[in-house]
Amino acid sequence: MPPVPTDRERELESAELGEFFIPDLCEPRPVFVMVLLAQLLVMVYTLASSDLPQYNWDLLASCSLFVQWVVLVSALLLCQSRKPFSRLSLPVSSVFSLCLIVAVTAATSLLALELFPRLAGETDNAWWTLRNLLIALVIGGIVLRYFYLQQQLRIQEKLELEARLDSLRARIRPHFLFNTLNSIASLIVSRPDSAEQAIEDLAELFRVSLKESREGTTVADEMRLCELYLGIEQLRLGERLQVQWQVAEEARDAPMPSLILQPLVENAVYHGISRLPEGGLIRVSVNRRGSSILAVLDNPMPAGVVESAGNHMALANVEQRLLVTYGSSAGLKVIPGEGTFTVELTYSPEQGL
Repeated sequence: MPPVPTDRERELESAELGEFFIPDLCEPRPVFVMVLLAQLLVMVYTLASSDLPQYNWDLLASCSLFVQWVVLVSALLLCQSRKPFSRLSLPVSSVFSLCLIVAVTAATSLLALELFPRLAGETDNAWWTLRNLLIALVIGGIVLRYFYLQQQLRIQEKLELEARLDSLRARIRPHFLFNTLNSIASLIVSRPDSAEQAIEDLAELFRVSLKESREGTTVADEMRLCELYLGIEQLRLGERLQVQWQVAEEARDAPMPSLILQPLVENAVYHGISRLPEGGLIRVSVNRRGSSILAVLDNPMPAGVVESAGNHMALANVEQRLLVTYGSSAGLKVIPGEGTFTVELTYSPEQGL
């Protein structure tokens, strides 16, 4: 049994994965949020310190300049220190981050008093500086606590999503294995050589499909999975099974969840081609539409056949995985026709988990 990782090892692993509790303050969005919140605090302080009919605009201007300078310099230094701080334990990195904020506040206070001696007003300069340091310490602690809670929430949401995805994959694989083994069993007596080849293909197919769930897969990887499955079915169905691929070159390297397209191909074979004495053609197309991926699968169906419960279950599982991974922008659309069955699958890789 592998050793259980310690808290320290988990912290180092999280840091390597870019999960340090302080966000990347070199990015515009978190800096903008910090500047906005700081300005709101300054406005609240100014409102509390002046009468509304005689609003103290000078106080607002001086406090805004001082606070924004502290915020921006602290963000810059925390951004530069994020990597070395991420190698430290949580308490130590938090203390160092607070010390950095306090040091910036102290330097800014001394510089402000040097440039604007009257900034402290009637308050003694030493007490004015100490007051700024205490405010920076309290506000900095609140902000760091907020960053930590946000990180824990993101980790919890990620773990819950991964658990849901693993559960959905677990529902798909037994059905997938059952159908594949049935195909191989039908070949053992009549075509033992083909059955042996099918078992080798099955081993390769499961090596690909049972990869670690965190590993990224692409459209090309999912195509390979489908081709392995179709190769096994081709041994059983022969010329009755025809497949036409239309995959845009720019879509081949796009991210696609593993076992998201294969169940649809399996449904097309199991509920469509295998029930037609003359067989038929399965058409699969994958294209890009802006930032989204659109996959369309079309197959013939026996006339008058109602969709089976197994077909519904597989489609529901695929749709759930899409929604869990890519949110409400993803979807699966079923278009039944006279003697045909079409499924459209769409999602935006940029919004993936």
